[in-house]
Amino acid sequence: MHFHLLWWLHHFAFPPAMDECSCSPHAHQCLVVSVFWIGAILIDMLLLKKQTEDISSVYEIREKLGSGAFSEVVLAQERGSSHLVALKCIPKKVLRGKEALVENEIAVLRRVSHPNIVALEDVHESPSHLYLAMELVTGGELFDRITERGSYTEKDASHLVGQVLGAVSYLHSLGIVHRDLKPENLLYATPFEDSKIMVSDFGLSKIQAGNMLGTACGTPGYVAPELLEQKPYGKAVDVWALGVISYILLCGYPPFYDESDPELFSQILRASYEFDSPFWDDISESAKDFIRHLLERDPQKRFTCQQALQHLWISGDAAFDKDILGSVSEQIQKNFARTHWKRAFNATSFLHHIRKLGQSPEGEEASERRMVRHSHPGLRAGQPPKW
Repeated sequence: MHFHLLWWLHHFAFPPAMDECSCSPHAHQCLVVSVFWIGAILIDMLLLKKQTEDISSVYEIREKLGSGAFSEVVLAQERGSSHLVALKCIPKKVLRGKEALVENEIAVLRRVSHPNIVALEDVHESPSHLYLAMELVTGGELFDRITERGSYTEKDASHLVGQVLGAVSYLHSLGIVHRDLKPENLLYATPFEDSKIMVSDFGLSKIQAGNMLGTACGTPGYVAPELLEQKPYGKAVDVWALGVISYILLCGYPPFYDESDPELFSQILRASYEFDSPFWDDISESAKDFIRHLLERDPQKRFTCQQALQHLWISGDAAFDKDILGSVSEQIQKNFARTHWKRAFNATSFLHHIRKLGQSPEGEEASERRMVRHSHPGLRAGQPPKW
């Protein structure tokens, strides 16, 4: 427990961003926010983990739903009721060195309550495990649902993006940056056609007590340029990730891709992408304009969530109603079978690799070697990559 208290004091009472913040006119406001969060988090940690000798006395375990890097998720029924939860079971032995990651996820989830965000319902602790009882969502992952649909239009994509924007805008209003938005973390609440979409997985989220964050993290194809450059960054990284997701939802393949991480990151750093024909021929100019504002290289010029929500492609009637399921579904199935887009990355390793080659991330040699979707052997113009 003492380790956790020290960790939270270091990261929230005196976060790295406070160094900059203390020199600004907003220093007092930043300090107040930090003190508020540290107080709330310490209360969570000290009081809200329910102790149990055996989790089976609290829940009846039904079946395994999935597994992650250091946890397993099972379907569980609360004893004495019919209530079902997705129970995240984390062995303490694998938590050594990862305590901060789990405590961070708990702290963030304790703070949020939104219809499009998977809720943390309870936390239990046994001598051997930590258990997070999560709201059960049964509708499956975003891409799986799209490929199973009978029809799919630009309007459907606009509706999906609007829901996610609403959830992320809510997080940003609380000073929370998700930092790992990607299709795998967007789940449908139910199997029904009118199901809402839910944002999940807050393991890499961060409560932004000051102005900026500094730790580079995320999933390769969705990370923003400023994060790769290891510059201080903030909420705009989530907007960039939503731009990548929006692009994929309209064509089925990503705006940036290369088999090599350094090449992929070079593409992202230049924010160089295309609306390839024929895949974008039937997509509205409004959709393309929306994406341009989200995939803006300069985070200061990039849309905020609120600005994105006000764009006519989201708030108006600009999205086309033509069925694009065939093309989008085919490309999703081709392009997202590999694990490359599901890996976490280390920006420090990338920058070290670039410097070792004697190149800058945006150097001429890197620029000449990387042409989005045209550097793949045998790839014809206007044809997305098949990797």
